[in-house]
Amino acid sequence: MTTSTPNIDPSIFTTLQTKIDEESAIRDSLRAIIDDLSKQSRVITSHLSRIHNTPTPLLPDQILSPCAALLQQQSLTVQALASTASAYPFYKYNSLWSHQIQSILSTLQLHEWLSSTRLLTLEDLGTFLNVPVNVKPPEKDTFHITIEEYLLALTSTIEELARLAPNAVTMGDYARPLQISRFIKDVHAGFQLLNLKNDNLRRRSDGVKYSVKKVEDVVYDLSLRGLVPKDGDEGGAAAGGAASG
Repeated sequence: MTTSTPNIDPSIFTTLQTKIDEESAIRDSLRAIIDDLSKQSRVITSHLSRIHNTPTPLLPDQILSPCAALLQQQSLTVQALASTASAYPFYKYNSLWSHQIQSILSTLQLHEWLSSTRLLTLEDLGTFLNVPVNVKPPEKDTFHITIEEYLLALTSTIEELARLAPNAVTMGDYARPLQISRFIKDVHAGFQLLNLKNDNLRRRSDGVKYSVKKVEDVVYDLSLRGLVPKDGDEGGAAAGGAASG
């Protein structure tokens, strides 16, 4: 005995396909801007990576000033992304650009630290990029930088500074590892205050302690060799950070 099956209205699937096409078009428009951000980030990262073989006194002219101009240009692309993305549900599409935003924030943090040894706040970064931060309802669909993106970016900055510490020593800068050590210890202490729910962020923040240990080993080796600068002899980093530009 056969059981009759009710007819299905084909328009149901036609409507679904229309919605799929609409979402695909939105993603394509966002990816076009994100691809531009990615290209800009590769150029900036390549340029900034030269800090590991450039003597500290030469950083302002050879690395920081050129990078500052590139970062200013990239901020305009971020604003273009914000303008387009704000028309759509934020958390539906946020995964498309979150990694790129983290990379940009980390680069800005590193550039600022090399310029002034200062930690940029979430609000500082939002001001430099001219985009909202940590938006709450009812404006939650507005493009913004999240706290998680800020903290994940900061862990990447710490890793890069930990890498710089031994490289600075090989270029004869014995003060830089002490500056880095104090900074990342302060950041690590700050992370200890946080009760993090995001598993990835918690793992990344736990990794900061390994960066602390890595730089401590560099400082300890300098102290054994009698190369630790006396108080007041460390010298300051060049003035004029990215966010203040």
